Amino acid sequence: MELDLAALTGQAASTVVNGMATAGWQRAQQAMGELWRRVYPERAETVVAELGEARTEVLAARRDGDDEAERELVLEWQRRLRRLLVANPEMVTELQRMIDGLRPAGSEDAPRVNKVTMTATASKNSHITMSGRDINITKG
Repeated sequence: MELDLAALTGQAASTVVNGMATAGWQRAQQAMGELWRRVYPERAETVVAELGEARTEVLAARRDGDDEAERELVLEWQRRLRRLLVANPEMVTELQRMIDGLRPAGSEDAPRVNKVTMTATASKNSHITMSGRDINITKG
């Protein structure tokens, strides 16, 4: 569950941060506000305001080619979403719906692909499986 939670919140955070820098900005802001309103209505307006501040940061990061700043924003929102889901596990389905609503397949608002670099060392009879996204493993 913990790995799935990390993957889900990472995907959601990446989708939201990407949405901040695209025409999908208002949809991302609205979706996050609605998510928070369902469990912490008293915090929702603060979260929406913080999204506005983060949008300024992500636009500056993209303008300056600062990939690290953008990654840090994704990690920050991933941590927030993770805390939200740990305290409210019933919101997992809602978060998945939010992701689906913010980045429909083939849309112009789909997140840009980030470069993934992985390194591994195997010894003896070990097997290494690495994936930057989806993976299916079958053994015959």
